Amino acid sequence: MPTPPTLDRAEVDRLTRRGRRLAQLTVVYNVVEGVVAIAAGAAAGLVSLLGFGLDSGIESVTAVLVAIRLAARLRDAEPDEASERRTLRVVALLFFALAAYVVAEGARALLTHETPTSSPVGLVVLGTSVVAMPLLARAKTRVGVALGGDRLILADAAETRLCLLLSVSTLLGLGLFAITGATWLDPAAGLVVAVLAVREGLEAWEGELVEDGAE
Repeated sequence: MPTPPTLDRAEVDRLTRRGRRLAQLTVVYNVVEGVVAIAAGAAAGLVSLLGFGLDSGIESVTAVLVAIRLAARLRDAEPDEASERRTLRVVALLFFALAAYVVAEGARALLTHETPTSSPVGLVVLGTSVVAMPLLARAKTRVGVALGGDRLILADAAETRLCLLLSVSTLLGLGLFAITGATWLDPAAGLVVAVLAVREGLEAWEGELVEDGAE
């Protein structure tokens, strides 16, 4: 990435380190969020919450790649784009598998009239994500803009905003389920998880971390 003309190298390095810390924070947050959501979703039999947790775990791999790429910049090292592409292809396949799993489990729950239970823990996790994701996305966007429109960091910010959309849709579905008890709301929220997982999978398959092809 060329140095923005208005910034000296020290400032570029400072901003890049901030971007790396934000990516590392994303990894930690997604792992914790994913573990709690998976446990809560499995305990309550909630397909959408389980899918949300699995999605968070997969997304953490992409955040790790962003952190690695930014660390390479600070060392003036060339990124291993071939390795990144291979990793992203695996990530894409995981997203596709997640989408298939959530749809299949949602269909099974509807056909067998399986009744899940509400999950206060899940609602807290989703509510926390709805608050945290916009703050994290905004911080990443500021760094990306300050670096002259850095495509990698701005793409990472866009991914975080997509996480927010997933959190809001899942929270809405589970919140309405907790209020109304309508069992179809959980598979419906799971379908939204599946659609967004496919979208994330397509982006990963196209190699969104490779800056020559980034938008």
